[in-house]
Amino acid sequence: MPRQILCTVAALALAASAGACSSSRFDTGLNASARPASRPARPLAPEEPDLGPGLSSGPVTSAPLAPPPGAAAAPSGPVVANPGGSIMAEANPPPVQQQAAIAPPPPPVVASGGRSAVVGGWTAKDATGASCRVNLASTPALDLYKASSTGCANKDLAKVTAWDFRDGEVYLYQPGGTVAARLRPAGGAMDGALSKSGAPLAMVR
Repeated sequence: MPRQILCTVAALALAASAGACSSSRFDTGLNASARPASRPARPLAPEEPDLGPGLSSGPVTSAPLAPPPGAAAAPSGPVVANPGGSIMAEANPPPVQQQAAIAPPPPPVVASGGRSAVVGGWTAKDATGASCRVNLASTPALDLYKASSTGCANKDLAKVTAWDFRDGEVYLYQPGGTVAARLRPAGGAMDGALSKSGAPLAMVR
Protein backbone atom coordinates (compact mmCIF):
# COMPACT_ATOMS: atom_id res chain seq x y z
CA MET A 1 0.00 0.00 0.00
CA PRO A 2 2.62 2.60 0.80
CA ARG A 3 4.45 1.69 -2.37
CA GLN A 4 1.29 2.39 -4.39
CA ILE A 5 0.99 5.76 -2.73
CA LEU A 6 4.53 6.67 -3.58
CA CYS A 7 3.98 5.75 -7.19
CA THR A 8 0.83 7.85 -7.32
CA VAL A 9 2.64 10.87 -5.82
CA ALA A 10 5.51 10.53 -8.25
CA ALA A 11 3.12 10.38 -11.18
CA LEU A 12 1.32 13.49 -10.02
CA ALA A 13 4.59 15.39 -9.58
CA LEU A 14 5.72 14.39 -13.05
CA ALA A 15 2.40 15.50 -14.54
CA ALA A 16 2.58 18.83 -12.76
CA SER A 17 6.09 19.39 -14.01
CA ALA A 18 5.07 18.62 -17.60
CA GLY A 19 2.12 20.96 -17.35
CA ALA A 20 4.32 23.78 -16.09
CA CYS A 21 6.73 23.37 -18.99
CA SER A 22 3.87 23.37 -21.50
CA SER A 23 2.42 26.50 -19.99
CA SER A 24 5.79 28.28 -20.08
CA ARG A 25 6.32 27.40 -23.74
CA PHE A 26 2.83 28.53 -24.63
CA ASP A 27 3.30 31.87 -22.89
CA THR A 28 6.64 32.45 -24.57
CA GLY A 29 5.22 31.73 -28.02
CA LEU A 30 2.22 33.92 -27.39
CA ASN A 31 4.22 36.86 -26.19
CA ALA A 32 6.58 36.60 -29.15
CA SER A 33 3.71 36.60 -31.63
CA ALA A 34 1.87 39.41 -29.87
CA ARG A 35 4.87 41.81 -29.66
CA PRO A 36 5.80 43.72 -32.83
CA ALA A 37 9.16 43.01 -34.38
CA SER A 38 11.80 45.51 -33.30
CA ARG A 39 13.23 47.80 -36.07
CA PRO A 40 16.93 48.44 -36.44
CA ALA A 41 17.99 51.82 -35.07
CA ARG A 42 18.96 54.41 -37.70
CA PRO A 43 22.11 56.48 -37.12
CA LEU A 44 21.48 60.05 -36.09
CA ALA A 45 22.68 62.88 -38.35
CA PRO A 46 25.32 65.15 -36.78
CA GLU A 47 23.81 68.18 -35.24
CA GLU A 48 24.73 71.53 -36.77
CA PRO A 49 25.53 74.38 -34.40
CA ASP A 50 22.82 76.89 -33.93
CA LEU A 51 24.19 80.11 -35.43
CA GLY A 52 21.05 82.11 -34.92
CA PRO A 53 18.34 83.19 -37.34
CA GLY A 54 19.41 83.91 -40.93
CA LEU A 55 22.89 82.34 -40.55
CA SER A 56 24.12 79.34 -42.48
CA SER A 57 26.84 76.89 -41.53
CA GLY A 58 28.04 76.33 -45.15
CA PRO A 59 31.66 76.74 -46.32
CA VAL A 60 33.21 80.15 -45.61
CA THR A 61 35.18 81.97 -48.35
CA SER A 62 37.19 85.20 -48.09
CA ALA A 63 37.29 88.07 -50.61
CA PRO A 64 38.60 91.64 -50.46
CA LEU A 65 36.05 94.16 -49.36
CA ALA A 66 34.85 96.64 -51.92
CA PRO A 67 35.67 100.28 -51.16
CA PRO A 68 32.88 102.40 -49.70
CA PRO A 69 30.93 104.64 -52.09
CA GLY A 70 32.95 107.65 -53.19
CA ALA A 71 36.31 106.19 -52.14
CA ALA A 72 39.04 105.39 -54.68
CA ALA A 73 40.33 101.85 -55.08
CA ALA A 74 43.59 101.00 -53.31
CA PRO A 75 46.66 101.32 -55.60
CA SER A 76 48.37 98.11 -56.75
CA GLY A 77 51.96 99.43 -56.45
CA PRO A 78 53.98 100.35 -53.36
CA VAL A 79 52.66 103.36 -51.48
CA VAL A 80 54.95 106.18 -50.36
CA ALA A 81 54.13 109.14 -48.22
CA ASN A 82 54.01 112.54 -49.86
CA PRO A 83 55.47 115.07 -47.41
CA GLY A 84 53.43 117.91 -48.93
CA GLY A 85 50.08 116.22 -49.26
CA SER A 86 48.19 112.96 -49.52
CA ILE A 87 49.56 109.46 -49.95
CA MET A 88 50.20 108.51 -53.56
CA ALA A 89 51.34 105.35 -55.32
CA GLU A 90 54.92 105.14 -56.51
CA ALA A 91 55.13 104.50 -60.25
CA ASN A 92 57.21 101.57 -61.41
CA PRO A 93 60.51 102.80 -62.96
CA PRO A 94 60.90 102.22 -66.71
CA PRO A 95 63.24 99.42 -67.78
CA VAL A 96 66.84 100.52 -68.22
CA GLN A 97 68.25 99.81 -71.65
CA GLN A 98 71.93 99.05 -71.73
CA GLN A 99 73.79 100.58 -74.62
CA ALA A 100 77.03 99.25 -75.94
CA ALA A 101 79.95 101.55 -75.27
CA ILE A 102 81.04 103.29 -78.46
CA ALA A 103 84.71 104.08 -78.66
CA PRO A 104 85.41 107.69 -79.68
CA PRO A 105 86.92 108.12 -83.14
CA PRO A 106 90.70 108.45 -83.19
CA PRO A 107 91.97 112.01 -83.40
CA PRO A 108 93.07 113.13 -86.82
CA VAL A 109 96.75 112.85 -87.56
CA VAL A 110 98.30 116.29 -87.51
CA ALA A 111 101.68 116.81 -89.08
CA SER A 112 104.11 118.12 -86.54
CA GLY A 113 105.57 121.55 -87.31
CA GLY A 114 104.10 122.30 -90.72
CA ARG A 115 105.43 124.80 -93.25
CA SER A 116 106.74 127.27 -90.68
CA ALA A 117 108.85 124.56 -89.00
CA VAL A 118 110.99 124.02 -92.10
CA VAL A 119 111.61 127.66 -93.00
CA GLY A 120 115.29 128.61 -92.79
CA GLY A 121 118.71 127.36 -93.80
CA TRP A 122 119.60 123.67 -94.27
CA THR A 123 122.70 121.64 -95.09
CA ALA A 124 121.98 119.17 -97.90
CA LYS A 125 123.99 115.95 -98.30
CA ASP A 126 123.62 113.67 -101.33
CA ALA A 127 124.61 110.04 -101.83
CA THR A 128 128.19 110.99 -102.83
CA GLY A 129 128.72 112.71 -99.50
CA ALA A 130 128.88 116.18 -101.06
CA SER A 131 127.13 118.89 -99.11
CA CYS A 132 125.81 122.37 -99.79
CA ARG A 133 123.48 124.97 -98.30
CA VAL A 134 119.79 125.24 -99.21
CA ASN A 135 117.70 128.14 -97.92
CA LEU A 136 113.90 127.87 -97.69
CA ALA A 137 112.42 131.35 -97.44
CA SER A 138 108.95 132.34 -96.27
CA THR A 139 108.53 134.80 -99.16
CA PRO A 140 105.75 133.73 -101.56
CA ALA A 141 106.59 133.21 -105.23
CA LEU A 142 103.31 132.82 -107.11
CA ASP A 143 101.75 129.71 -105.53
CA LEU A 144 105.08 128.56 -104.04
CA TYR A 145 107.77 129.99 -101.77
CA LYS A 146 111.22 131.24 -102.71
CA ALA A 147 114.27 129.00 -102.20
CA SER A 148 118.00 129.22 -103.06
CA SER A 149 121.08 126.96 -102.98
CA THR A 150 124.78 127.72 -102.45
CA GLY A 151 127.83 125.56 -103.33
CA CYS A 152 125.88 122.51 -104.51
CA ALA A 153 127.83 120.21 -106.85
CA ASN A 154 124.63 118.37 -107.74
CA LYS A 155 123.05 120.07 -110.74
CA ASP A 156 119.50 119.36 -109.56
CA LEU A 157 120.12 121.02 -106.20
CA ALA A 158 122.02 123.89 -107.80
CA LYS A 159 118.90 124.84 -109.81
CA VAL A 160 116.46 124.97 -106.87
CA THR A 161 114.53 128.28 -106.87
CA ALA A 162 111.27 127.47 -104.99
CA TRP A 163 109.78 125.12 -102.48
CA ASP A 164 106.42 124.09 -100.99
CA PHE A 165 104.99 122.03 -98.14
CA ARG A 166 102.15 119.60 -99.02
CA ASP A 167 100.78 116.52 -97.21
CA GLY A 168 103.61 116.58 -94.68
CA GLU A 169 106.37 116.67 -97.32
CA VAL A 170 108.79 119.35 -98.60
CA TYR A 171 109.04 119.77 -102.40
CA LEU A 172 112.05 121.51 -103.98
CA TYR A 173 111.35 123.04 -107.42
CA GLN A 174 113.49 124.11 -110.37
CA PRO A 175 112.48 126.92 -112.75
CA GLY A 176 109.42 125.88 -114.77
CA GLY A 177 107.89 123.89 -111.91
CA THR A 178 110.05 120.76 -112.17
CA VAL A 179 110.35 118.88 -108.88
CA ALA A 180 114.06 118.50 -108.00
CA ALA A 181 113.65 116.60 -104.73
CA ARG A 182 111.05 115.53 -102.20
CA LEU A 183 111.77 115.14 -98.46
CA ARG A 184 109.80 114.33 -95.29
CA PRO A 185 110.59 116.12 -92.03
CA ALA A 186 111.54 113.89 -89.11
CA GLY A 187 112.54 115.65 -85.92
CA GLY A 188 115.28 118.19 -86.67
CA ALA A 189 116.13 116.71 -90.11
CA MET A 190 114.56 115.82 -93.45
CA ASP A 191 115.07 112.63 -95.43
CA GLY A 192 114.10 112.04 -99.04
CA ALA A 193 115.43 111.48 -102.55
CA LEU A 194 116.26 113.34 -105.78
CA SER A 195 113.44 113.10 -108.29
CA LYS A 196 115.43 112.27 -111.47
CA SER A 197 118.01 109.82 -110.13
CA GLY A 198 116.18 108.59 -107.00
CA ALA A 199 119.42 108.99 -105.06
CA PRO A 200 118.93 109.55 -101.32
CA LEU A 201 119.08 113.09 -100.02
CA ALA A 202 119.25 114.34 -96.46
CA MET A 203 118.97 117.84 -95.04
CA VAL A 204 119.93 118.87 -91.52
CA ARG A 205 120.08 122.17 -89.70
